[in-house]
Amino acid sequence: MARPDPRATAPCPCGGLEYATCCGRFIAGAEVPATAEQLMRSRYSAYVRQDAAYLRDTWADATRPATLDFDDAPQWLGLQVKAHVQRDDTHAEVEFVARYKVAGRAHRLHERSRFERGSDGRWRYVDGDLFE
Repeated sequence: MARPDPRATAPCPCGGLEYATCCGRFIAGAEVPATAEQLMRSRYSAYVRQDAAYLRDTWADATRPATLDFDDAPQWLGLQVKAHVQRDDTHAEVEFVARYKVAGRAHRLHERSRFERGSDGRWRYVDGDLFE
């Protein structure tokens, strides 16, 4: 008998409530994110959990890297969404700050990410601009 993932009942890394009902439902493939913000939050959670398959699946073909390497992955500490702008039916931007540690030092990643919705109705990460 399969045992449930104990992390499923833990708080969601994106800052939402329970992982299973927040980003977990998207990462597990049970649902598709309805907004670019939901996708961005679920991608952050996938980085925390080092889920390369989900990250690659939610990346636009034109900008998707060939591989993802988690060997030197930072320790992710938290996410703050600053803005979600729906440009039109198929384009959106999400500005966020993700806090993380590398070698005991705290850092911030402040990015405005661009997302596109494909003909299949799914949002995908395209690229982003970093703030200083």
